[in-house]
Amino acid sequence: MSSTKTTIEAAPKDLRPDRVPKGTVVHPKRLVILYDAPDGKPFAKIGPKQFGDTWLPVITRNRDWVQVLLPSRPNGSTGWIRSSQLAEAHSSFLIRVHLGQRTLELFEDNRPVGSWEVAIGAPATPTPVGRTFVLGQIIDDKQPFSPVILPLGSHSDTLDSYGGGPGTVAIHGWTNPSVFGEAVSHGCVRVPDEALALIRTVPIGTPVLVDKN
Repeated sequence: MSSTKTTIEAAPKDLRPDRVPKGTVVHPKRLVILYDAPDGKPFAKIGPKQFGDTWLPVITRNRDWVQVLLPSRPNGSTGWIRSSQLAEAHSSFLIRVHLGQRTLELFEDNRPVGSWEVAIGAPATPTPVGRTFVLGQIIDDKQPFSPVILPLGSHSDTLDSYGGGPGTVAIHGWTNPSVFGEAVSHGCVRVPDEALALIRTVPIGTPVLVDKN
């Protein structure tokens, strides 16, 4: 089963991790089979729920099949699903994280909405590079550092677990603004309140591209 808690070594690797998806996102209507290619070999399944409804970004189409990014390890995992088993929608948003500049940019319909200095992973626990997506939204007013947490479909490359979870990377707020512009986190991207207020409005499944620039 593909989820943020699992590792599926048989999953095909994302071959174009720097390419911007076209914005199509899909939702499995039920438990569906993942294949390694159109009409190929099944290697896992994925269900309609993760943190909430499962929405996955489409990165390629081939006839009646779509290739999607997956929430399971290893990072960059993909799978093919029959289109007939999916509901389809569109996200007009894109999130870019530039690790070298330590900035996050939000785009809507290819137009910049905002750019902010952020905190990224420390050298020993870096934020993973590549193409991922917003997997869900956790709202917890009792959380001391961020009332809203946006788990991504990627995981730490150096931590198998963190805080009782599977090392899922997330975008979230932070109480001390002095961290912005620094590499100090365990892999998550810490953002200012203004950025969090906007990012929390994007649809689940919205692509997130992380690069070294």
